[in-house]
Amino acid sequence: MSPRAREIIRLLANSKPCSGETIAAAVGISRAAVWKILHQLDAELGLGIESVRGQGYRLPEPIELLSSEAIQAQLDAQARQRISVLEILDQIDSTNAYLLASGRRTVLTATSSARDCGSDLAVDAGEICANVGEICVDVDEICADAGEICLAERQSAGRGRLGRRWVSPFGRNIYLSILWRYPLAPVQLGGLSLACGVAVAQALDKLGVEGIGLKWPNDVHWQRRKLAGLLLEVAGEAQGPSLVVVGVGLNLRLRAEEAAAIDQPWVDLCEVCGDRMPGRNALAAALIERLTATLSRYTDAGLAPFLDDWRRLDAYQGESVSLLNGQQRIQGRYCGIDAQGNLLLETDAGRRTFAAGEVSLRPRGNG
Repeated sequence: MSPRAREIIRLLANSKPCSGETIAAAVGISRAAVWKILHQLDAELGLGIESVRGQGYRLPEPIELLSSEAIQAQLDAQARQRISVLEILDQIDSTNAYLLASGRRTVLTATSSARDCGSDLAVDAGEICANVGEICVDVDEICADAGEICLAERQSAGRGRLGRRWVSPFGRNIYLSILWRYPLAPVQLGGLSLACGVAVAQALDKLGVEGIGLKWPNDVHWQRRKLAGLLLEVAGEAQGPSLVVVGVGLNLRLRAEEAAAIDQPWVDLCEVCGDRMPGRNALAAALIERLTATLSRYTDAGLAPFLDDWRRLDAYQGESVSLLNGQQRIQGRYCGIDAQGNLLLETDAGRRTFAAGEVSLRPRGNG
């Protein structure tokens, strides 16, 4: 997006009418050029820009554009130290894919440096998720306790678990990804998705959002409908180090025509909070603060310190459920999780255990 286009959106962000003459003067272009940019923005981003006779142009509802300055101003000092990069993009295919690209480029650069210096560090590029990135660091920083963060106003190919599409319109939800590096092997990160689910619930609670529950392994629900979801993607050597990208999609304000593509019960924060809905920058800051604290703590403590909170937030303990495992559907009573974060299911054949990432849980009668 051009700087002029972004400035025009900023001028319209409060949803009050703004004349073409005012926009043209503010941006330094002709009124005809303003008209052209507005039509391009409407076609590309689906903003629903309205023309008001005698008054100018307006958005149908206010939007709060993301701002790195506004986000960082709401982080505490410790959280700021846990961030090495904070980047906000107007639009991207997927924030997770973007950071995976950055992670692979970093590892490849570090590997090259290690070989040049005769280091024993050997990272096989073939085991790291493919993509192209921009950020390079010193080899000693591969497992540094700080994350790279990417937010986007819009995703053209947002992804959820099990290959689902994540609906990602411009300027109305949160699309956040965090890249974190661990000295651990990928197999040791099995419980991280549950810990991150707790972090998202805690961030929302801090901002006064009530009634939040978790659905195994890491969906965030409100009254049996999905409010937010997480997608964790891990890559690395069999014995470590590893990198993980934690993606969070949080529904703030979805139009009915956009939500038509969602294949399960959903809710947005506007319905949950009404007029008390927190702003997008405040939400981004709260999520970053809790998630980076969780990612840092997991290095030494694993899932254990998060288990009690996860169980307290568990929305479906004791319910009859259908569990999807590949093509197999298993009926049983959901009995919570074990110490490793695995799902426990009481079936006619006895209690069975399922690992995160292999199954999808849906309560009966709820799609």
